[in-house]
Amino acid sequence: MTATPERLTLEQTPLSSSELQKIHAYWQACNYLAVGMIYLQDNPLLKEPLKEEHIKNRLLGHWGTSPGLSFIYIHLNRLIKKYDLDAIYMAGPGHGAPGILGPVYLEGTYSETYPDKSQDEEGMKKFFKQFSFPGGTGSHCTPEIPGSIHEGGELGYCLSHAYGAALDNPNLIVVAVVGDGEAETGPLATSWHSNKFLNPIRDGAVLPILHLNGYKIANPTIFARISHEELECLFKGYGYKPYFVEGSDPEVMHQKMAATLEAAIKEIKRIQQEAYSSGIAKRPMWPMIVLRSPKGWTGPKEVDGKKTENFWRSHQVPLSGMHNNTAHLKVLEDWMKSYKPEELFDENGTLIPELQKLAPTSYRRISANPHANGGLLRKDLKMPDFRNYKVEVNKPGTIEVGNTFVFGNFLRDIMANNMTNFRVFGPDETASNRLSTIYEASKKVWMADILPEDADGTEITTDGRVMEILSEHTLQGWLEGYLLTGRHGFFHTYEAFAHVVDSMFNQHAKWLDICKNQVSWRASISSLNIMLSSTVWRQDHNGFSHQDPGYVDLVTNKSADVVRVYFPPDANCLLSVGDHCLRSKNYVNVIVSDKQKHLQYLSIEKAIEHCTKGIGIWDWASNDDCGTELDIPDVVMACCGDIATKETLAATAILREEFPKLKVRFVNVVDLFKLQPQREHPHGLSDWDFDNLFTKDKPIIFNFHGYPWLIHKLTYRRTNHVNLHVRGYKEKGNINTPLELAINNQVDRFNLVIDVIHRVPKLGSAAAYVHERMKNAIIEHKAYAYENGIDKPEITQWKWPN
Repeated sequence: MTATPERLTLEQTPLSSSELQKIHAYWQACNYLAVGMIYLQDNPLLKEPLKEEHIKNRLLGHWGTSPGLSFIYIHLNRLIKKYDLDAIYMAGPGHGAPGILGPVYLEGTYSETYPDKSQDEEGMKKFFKQFSFPGGTGSHCTPEIPGSIHEGGELGYCLSHAYGAALDNPNLIVVAVVGDGEAETGPLATSWHSNKFLNPIRDGAVLPILHLNGYKIANPTIFARISHEELECLFKGYGYKPYFVEGSDPEVMHQKMAATLEAAIKEIKRIQQEAYSSGIAKRPMWPMIVLRSPKGWTGPKEVDGKKTENFWRSHQVPLSGMHNNTAHLKVLEDWMKSYKPEELFDENGTLIPELQKLAPTSYRRISANPHANGGLLRKDLKMPDFRNYKVEVNKPGTIEVGNTFVFGNFLRDIMANNMTNFRVFGPDETASNRLSTIYEASKKVWMADILPEDADGTEITTDGRVMEILSEHTLQGWLEGYLLTGRHGFFHTYEAFAHVVDSMFNQHAKWLDICKNQVSWRASISSLNIMLSSTVWRQDHNGFSHQDPGYVDLVTNKSADVVRVYFPPDANCLLSVGDHCLRSKNYVNVIVSDKQKHLQYLSIEKAIEHCTKGIGIWDWASNDDCGTELDIPDVVMACCGDIATKETLAATAILREEFPKLKVRFVNVVDLFKLQPQREHPHGLSDWDFDNLFTKDKPIIFNFHGYPWLIHKLTYRRTNHVNLHVRGYKEKGNINTPLELAINNQVDRFNLVIDVIHRVPKLGSAAAYVHERMKNAIIEHKAYAYENGIDKPEITQWKWPN
């Protein structure tokens, strides 16, 4: 092929024969360790012939990706030493841990972190045995691996994590290895566009490496079966300058990789220096590398007469049944001996000094870089006093304010106080979710073309700090990378579409859980804060597709050590909750708050009290405190969520007017996990406190923002669960007015009153006329909505009357 800057020729390589020999030997040591940890639990240096008892009694694959990952790692190490680079490494391919664990162990960090995995024969034996073994480490780059902030267990997020790590880290280079199977995922496809958001003056750099080894679990990959020219056009179209390293001969590939990686690093430094010098931030053609190498490189070419290397079988279990298959045992022994371990390790099992010198030292080691243990670098936010943004509430339930608009003012000033370590993320919805005052502190970052008309309200600039792209996957990936490297952020999205990133939330929650409970050396990071807005109950024009409050159901399935869910009923409560969440560490905090105007109930002082408790009686809405020795309510009206609170208050007002002698206790829930027993969640109420609030035997009408069965799941062990009647969303929606939607799902004031009549024994038939009036009101209000397209003024202008 014709030599071009994108296709470096062999003559441009920088390695001497001595350097080449050492790098290849180091790689052989990595490969030896990878095979050993996959198959062996004993005899790590092959000092005697392999026997059945040396083999793990589990079927393990995971070899296919490992050689390519360690190949990249050691070539990056060479340049870290040569140029004193500050670099971290993201291993995107699934089951890639052996390819990372090997070099992490060889450069000493693993033994420093886990002293029993020492750099000798005994330590290597333990290192081998623990891999993918009960009580050990997984086959992905889990939190237990030093230097890892990305787990390849779920494919698709390597690049977005990498770009998030690079934001506001001007000296950092993040090498992100994308597997060619991973490259087929939707989130990964979109995340290539992250280069349109990276500012070369203030941000670091991401060097993507697409690793084409040809196969997934049992199929070829698309990217490996299209031509070189097509790949080149594709990545130029994405806005990258692609370099190619292709082949299978190790000596040639080492030379190609050394030259290409160095050229890419120099290109990154040139781009950054040009931006620093000119002070002009513009989008360059950032380099990326396509590495095409065989799957299962350097492994057995065939097993049992079937192709293994450079085929999908190397991803699976090429050698199985070795406890009763002596032929496979011999193949494994020959395979491991082909790396010549006697030339790589001394008699004690320690890497020879000549090879040890190839790795960087101290914090320049990828596995010891503090960016990959971001809590070490984390600094608390400079927080304004949230009380300064309060809404004045002189009388509960009489004024309407946009809760998220008030909160947006708070976010604006947090941003202004923290212009190097705080960002806000949202999918084209910052203005829609009423947070647009944040643009007064910083606009949206945009490195693509900017047109003159954008000056009229588009709010984009090259130095913005608000992150918007219509991809929840990419946004959350950016934010996770940003948090994991020691910074702070806030993610907001429409409630119904938070489900797009369900599995990303799952993985991050699992990561935090392991870090908190099993990996003591991981420093605490800022919480992942997610606000769900444009909620289910205010979808007058969007309809059924935008009605789904089920994200919180998913959240409640995760470990109680890491998840929190809040439903602030008004603006002052949202301020209190938001301040708490933004100060917290090691949680996923989910805040549900609608963007429309809502009634305001609590002064800032009362809001702080209420949110601190997480649940409580609103005495001004209740009438069961009669000053007698025993203040026992006839019914408990409970609610959780802004609209649920309003409708429950309206129902309570009707009850108190229609039945003056009925004793009603009004309970509002902000912290959803208060409902769960204390033994199940650290925020949970004790049984005594729960019974004190909800009684042991009185009817409870609970109006919930989301799906009603979630409340039953959280409270099924409570004493009075038998009397708990929950209303919530039941998938009964379309293009509805707010009250019509509430009626369809029976969370409206009229249905709640009917629920009380049905469940309070002393009412019954004595309340027949009220019951009829409620049924008539339902018919009347639905008819009005169908005729006029809006709710009656008595509904839209309703205020708390008492």
